[in-house]
Amino acid sequence: MKSVAPTPVIWSLAGGVMLFLYLPILLIVVLSFNSSPRVGLPFQGFTFDWYTALLDNRQMMKAIWNSVYVAFGTVAIGVPLGVMGAIALDRFHFPGKETFRRLVLLPVVLPGVITGVSLLNFYVWGGVKLSLFTIMMGQGTALICITVTEVFARLQQLGRSQYEAAHDLGANEWEIFWRVTMPNIRTALIGSTMIVLSLSLDEIAVTYLLTGRDNTLPMVLWSILRREATPLVNVAGTVMILLTLVLVTIGLRLSRGRQPGSH
Repeated sequence: MKSVAPTPVIWSLAGGVMLFLYLPILLIVVLSFNSSPRVGLPFQGFTFDWYTALLDNRQMMKAIWNSVYVAFGTVAIGVPLGVMGAIALDRFHFPGKETFRRLVLLPVVLPGVITGVSLLNFYVWGGVKLSLFTIMMGQGTALICITVTEVFARLQQLGRSQYEAAHDLGANEWEIFWRVTMPNIRTALIGSTMIVLSLSLDEIAVTYLLTGRDNTLPMVLWSILRREATPLVNVAGTVMILLTLVLVTIGLRLSRGRQPGSH
């Protein structure tokens, strides 16, 4: 493919796209230090008072903790099940395999409201009390497909030669998983984990329908914005942005190691 030298037009387009994507995020961070009691501009002065107010706000702090708790719980539910589903699709033949491969994407294709209503009806029918655990189960069910698709794509790239070689050398399924499969799918596994964490922290449709007495941060922010927006919204948004950046950085560090088969 012929390379194109950067031109002022290309730089302008690239700069415009970057501003469109990241200027709102940067604005939230900047306004979180605004001394004005209003949410938006103008910027009247620099202060940490709103961060202090956030630490003193028990409702917001509990909501942040609930969001992190639900996100990691969702990962603990969705990622292992997704890995098992991906391995089953890659290595085994069973009736309805192609149908399952297509249906596994259904929760993420359907609107979140439909998924939430379906799970709500199931929990009511089963007599399950709504709580943070039901939110984890709902989000985990909806996000299993992320891990299935990511890991399955990686397994398809690898082929079956390493698996068959390990099997011929006498390794059992458990040894093959830890010594052959896991090192090879590590990057896909970390990537899908980061995606699930990010989507869980931001999810509101399923959470709204499956929440009990405890709320996550998106639910609290939505409730505040419906009444009267305060600068605490910007501060809470900045905290979640920093948390997401930390998680992404950790994921990149973990996936930066030497890949199996690389020289």
